[in-house]
Amino acid sequence: MKRWLTPLLIGLALILVLVGSTLFTVYESDRAIIARLGELERNSKTGEVLVLGPGLHAKLPFIDQMHRFDSRLNMTEIPSERILTKDKELLLVDLFIQWKITDYPLFYNSTYGSNEGLGNRDRAEQLLRQTVKGVLHAEFGQRTLQSVVSGERKQLMEKLVERTDENVRRYGMNIVDVRVNRVDYPPEVNDKVFARMISERKQVAAGFRANGESKASVLRAEADKTTRIMIAEAEKEAESLRGEGDAKALQIYAESYNQAPEFFEFYRTLEAYRKSFQEKQDILVLKPDGPFFKYFRGNNSNLPKE
Repeated sequence: MKRWLTPLLIGLALILVLVGSTLFTVYESDRAIIARLGELERNSKTGEVLVLGPGLHAKLPFIDQMHRFDSRLNMTEIPSERILTKDKELLLVDLFIQWKITDYPLFYNSTYGSNEGLGNRDRAEQLLRQTVKGVLHAEFGQRTLQSVVSGERKQLMEKLVERTDENVRRYGMNIVDVRVNRVDYPPEVNDKVFARMISERKQVAAGFRANGESKASVLRAEADKTTRIMIAEAEKEAESLRGEGDAKALQIYAESYNQAPEFFEFYRTLEAYRKSFQEKQDILVLKPDGPFFKYFRGNNSNLPKE
């Protein structure tokens, strides 16, 4: 029994190995092709390369090699790329690409063979990056910074999709979408940009300040002019009123004098006395018999009659 058991187990193991290397499964999200001694297996009737869909399939062990491809939508990120715009602005651009395989034999031939050790997905992403970078430089070089950031952003994305898709169809791929994640200045440019922005803002502020000071000077001059005119008109009106008052007072004095000249003279003399002796330290040097003291003398004839 032992003599027969060992060969039997070896035979079963070989059968399992043969079955495992012959049968394979293609999942719903995948597609596969068979390469027999380096040549892709073709349909005997049509001559087209066989693309295997989902299900269980068989191949010749040790002769056929199965290559599996992802039929779903793929996404590849493009690292920061330095791009020069039309107005000579240096930018850092980050973006990602959504793509899918449309021609599996062409994709296989484009991504296998010449690059030993480089798988189909890695080689495909390498080709995508090279293509997208070339399109980026060409499209950004035709646009200014303003149009890239806001003005023509939608048109730029559509152009990137169109031109990239045209360039990668020869690899059996189709570009679904291209999106820019970030557009920024390189670190060494940021400081210069900020310094320039600060300088520009200071110039604008200085312009506003100078404009404000100019307008303030005009307003002050107009206010001063208006004030001087108002003061002059007020003084003119005051002088006119004062003159009218003085004229009215003289008229009243004249009328009063004509009615009682002696009493008017007496009243004016009393007023002169009151103003002359108003302060104790005042000193007057006058003749006692002068006309100024005529009402101090005992001659009552100088008093006004009733």
